[in-house]
Amino acid sequence: MSIEKTLSIIKPDAVRKNVIGQILTKFEGGGLKVVAVKMKQLTQTEAEAFYAEHKERGFFGDLVRFMISGPVVVSVLMGDDAILKNRQLMGATDPKKAEAGTIRADFAESIDENAVHGSDSQVAATREIAFFFDTTEIIP
Repeated sequence: MSIEKTLSIIKPDAVRKNVIGQILTKFEGGGLKVVAVKMKQLTQTEAEAFYAEHKERGFFGDLVRFMISGPVVVSVLMGDDAILKNRQLMGATDPKKAEAGTIRADFAESIDENAVHGSDSQVAATREIAFFFDTTEIIP
């Protein structure tokens, strides 16, 4: 096991449902420590830049519109194998396929409005954390 940091985004659908605390509790209960957190309203430019790797995919426009439809909560999570642990806690992208008790099974409505985002690799985590946080904002 290695100590890692990963990025999590509580998406607009989950923020609207007022389940921010419940989701953060799942992270903490799963062995992850919240070392930075903030709420923000993404601009279209920010959402397009963050999801730029998907620009050529058919769902890009809908994804950007969804991500700017309301505030999000971005956080840095830290712990042993944090990237994998976070992805396990989130559950499958499609909440209908997510295991019971995972964040998406509990809080997501659809594959498009699936409550949370989490980094999928160390390279992505490093890039995504730097996108939202200055190193001085992360308190391990």
